Amino acid sequence: MLGLSSYAGVMESLMNRAEEQQPSSPLTNSRSKKQESSKNQKPRLVGGFVLVHAGAGYHSESKAKEYKHVCKRACQRAVDRLKAGALAVEAVAAALVELEDSPFTNAGMGSNLNLSGEIECDASIMDGKSLHYGAVGAISGIKNPVLVANRLLSEAQKGKLSAGRIPPCFLVGRGAHDWAVSHGIPPCPSEKMATKFSLSAYKRNKRKMELAEKMDTGHNQTKRRRQSNENENGSGGLDTVGAVVVDLEGNVAAAVSSGGLAMKHPGRVGQAAHYGCGCWAENAYNMNPYSTAVSTSETDI
Repeated sequence: MLGLSSYAGVMESLMNRAEEQQPSSPLTNSRSKKQESSKNQKPRLVGGFVLVHAGAGYHSESKAKEYKHVCKRACQRAVDRLKAGALAVEAVAAALVELEDSPFTNAGMGSNLNLSGEIECDASIMDGKSLHYGAVGAISGIKNPVLVANRLLSEAQKGKLSAGRIPPCFLVGRGAHDWAVSHGIPPCPSEKMATKFSLSAYKRNKRKMELAEKMDTGHNQTKRRRQSNENENGSGGLDTVGAVVVDLEGNVAAAVSSGGLAMKHPGRVGQAAHYGCGCWAENAYNMNPYSTAVSTSETDI
C-alpha cells in the first residue's frame, strides 16, 4: 500500500511533463487523422516509472506516517533524477539512499544489529540496459551500502584493471568497506548507524535469547510471546527495502538494501546481495518484447 500510494503521483508527474513537451495542434480533425495513420507504428515512450517498498515484515501502525513519508521521499528523489536526465540505474540508487537514510527501515541507518551488536548490511543493484550488477555483503561502517554496490557496477563497466585483472562486482566484509573508502565513499562508524529503535530491539532480543537458554519454555509459548512483543512494541522484524525504475528512454533498473536478520551470525550474507535473488533488471531485446525489473523482500530467508 505504501509503495502504491507513492508511485501514482510519480507516473502522473512524469506523464504530464512528457505531454507538456509535445506540440499541440488546434486542428482536432488533423490530429485524429495523424493518430489514425500511426496506429501500426511502435508506441513512443512518454513517461517513466518509479516504485519503492519499505520491506516485508511487521509495520507498526504508530509509524505508518513515517513509512509513507519515506516512500514518498524516495519516489521523489528518483523522479528528480529522471527529470534531470538520469538513467534508471542512477535514479534507483537515489531512491535507495533515501530509504537507507530513514531510521525506520531495516537498511543503512537503523539496521538490525547482529549477535555481536554490530550493523552489517547487504545491498545490490542491477542495470537492465547493460545487465551489469553490483553488490556488497556483510559490510560495516558504510552509511549507504547501495552506493558501494552502484560504484562496483559502474567501475566494472569501465573494463579490465591493470595487468588484465577482472574488476569485482561483489565484495563482502572488510574488503568491501576498504574498497568503498578507497573509491571516495565516506565511512560511518557502526555505532553512529544504530538508532534508539534498533538498540532497543537488540537489547530485547538479547534478553529473549538469554532467557531461552535458561528455560525450556516450549516452541508454542515462545512463539506467542514473540508475537505479543512485536505487536506491543512495534518492533517486529523488517526486511529488505527496494525500488524499481523505468527511465524516460525505457531502460529499467532495480535495487535492494537490507540490514539482514536481527541477531544474525556476524558475516552472514542474505538474499539482498545475491545475484538473481535480491533484484533483477533486464531491458526488452530481440525476441523478448518485455522489460523486467524486480525487487524482492522476505523476512524469513
